Amino acid sequence: MPLVRLKIDVAGTIGDEAWREIKQFDQIQSADFGPQFGSGGRCNHAPNAPHAKGEWIGAEIRVLTPLLAQYAVSHYLEQERVLDADVVE
Repeated sequence: MPLVRLKIDVAGTIGDEAWREIKQFDQIQSADFGPQFGSGGRCNHAPNAPHAKGEWIGAEIRVLTPLLAQYAVSHYLEQERVLDADVVE
């Protein structure tokens, strides 16, 4: 099952707010978000404080086919907070 890996700009948001604002691709099988999928480093702020400028956190999207993965990359790259999107097979 192809994976799409995302880098989400979380600057100025609290917790997973940036992830919740992402419009998900319609044909995903699953979507997960967190530093286990990559990050710009450790968050050095209180949990209820906004993320600092330049902070990003990774996400992983699963789709059924490589073609859907390419469509998903295009879908996510159109969104302001998505810094990068790549297909991983």
